[in-house]
Amino acid sequence: MSMKHAKPNLSQSQVAEMVKRLYNVTASEIRQLPSYDDQNVYVAAIEGGEYVLKIMNSEHNKNPALIEMQTCAMSFLHQNGFPAQTAQPTTSGQLMSLEEIETDYGCQKYLVRLLTYLPGTTISKVPLTPELLHETGKTAARMDKTLQELEHPHLSTLQREGFLWSLSNIPLLEPYISVLDGDPLQEVVKSVMHQYKTSVAPRYCHFRKSINHGDFNDLNVLVHPDENDCYRISGILDFGDMNYGYYIHELAIAITYMMMEHPKPIEVGGHILAGWESVLPLNEAEKDCLYVLVLCRLCQSMVLARYFVTQQPENAEYLMISSRKGIHILRHLWELGKEQVEKVWFQSAAQFSDRK
Repeated sequence: MSMKHAKPNLSQSQVAEMVKRLYNVTASEIRQLPSYDDQNVYVAAIEGGEYVLKIMNSEHNKNPALIEMQTCAMSFLHQNGFPAQTAQPTTSGQLMSLEEIETDYGCQKYLVRLLTYLPGTTISKVPLTPELLHETGKTAARMDKTLQELEHPHLSTLQREGFLWSLSNIPLLEPYISVLDGDPLQEVVKSVMHQYKTSVAPRYCHFRKSINHGDFNDLNVLVHPDENDCYRISGILDFGDMNYGYYIHELAIAITYMMMEHPKPIEVGGHILAGWESVLPLNEAEKDCLYVLVLCRLCQSMVLARYFVTQQPENAEYLMISSRKGIHILRHLWELGKEQVEKVWFQSAAQFSDRK
């Protein structure tokens, strides 16, 4: 099934009927929220409370155990003090429901969850101070460290061997590189993939394994001002990319996306790294591979965004948000080279830690 047909597109009346029937919630306000391949709808209830109705795309319905695992992880983090959403039970006590919906291309089945709504502003819209970047790195590390304690009968669903967005699966990008035909950056992507195969993959035996959120990006982290008008993290969204990976993957992903929101991207890595290492100091192999893994995430973002736009041209603006910014950063990091970028990151991290 095409991505276009897999992504749900329920109307406001369908949403209102669904939340009333499944959750006994009477909607006073309904509005669409941005999304990649699911449908996210904000729902305010007359009875009180704010929610997000998350309607999974029909491809995700094929693995309900994985969705159950993600839902459990969100609840587990919430119980351990992290600002994660939690799923509300249906009137029959279920945390998700498989719904048949009539669409323009036939009857489709979608998994539905009603999640708590987390107020706040995405971190993409506020100044990324060194302190906020440090907190970002620290929070990501604490989250992954806490997820190591998670127990669930469906933990194995997080292996996700064919998952395109896992940094363990960079070679899976090869069939999609043709979307860059005619673009000079295609050669950069090929070179990055070669470096991954020759300098990163052989060192996985030295990386520490973990469960990754997998998409700790600038649109999935919420912030709010504290009493000193400094922004603090107030929400962690979207666990749809959770997978078994390595601690270093989460760090690379966080650095990648926070760079896209900073006027001087190269400076971001050191502050996030300092926050991360305040919880989980890197070993030598992880340090040596961080630069290439950040480049790999930039390549994933650019290549897959361009491919998915061919599948969902009507959603191009949202799909290309990260890719458009990442193109310039990928070129800049590549031209600077590993030695220069690492010097900035690790010296900056050391200086920030000395100030603390």
